[in-house]
Amino acid sequence: MAIKFNNEILTAALIGFEKQKADLSARIAELKQMLGGGAKEPAAKAAVPARKRRKLSAAGRKAISEAAKRRWALKRTEAAKPQRAAKKA
Repeated sequence: MAIKFNNEILTAALIGFEKQKADLSARIAELKQMLGGGAKEPAAKAAVPARKRRKLSAAGRKAISEAAKRRWALKRTEAAKPQRAAKKA
């Protein structure tokens, strides 16, 4: 059974492997420095494009805030209720 890869999957795999390669290079440089041989400074990190931060509208922030306040209010009311002791028969 042949597996078909599209460009999106291949690009994601490439980005992941490049990140792993950068992490390994940094670890190797640290180990070389510990052994006394090699560069005195850790290897520079490979330039990985930063993800764009998504913007949240004021209405979205307000909705999240109100939902959190409702959850905490419910939790406080549940905590304030007296616990009933179980009767032994």
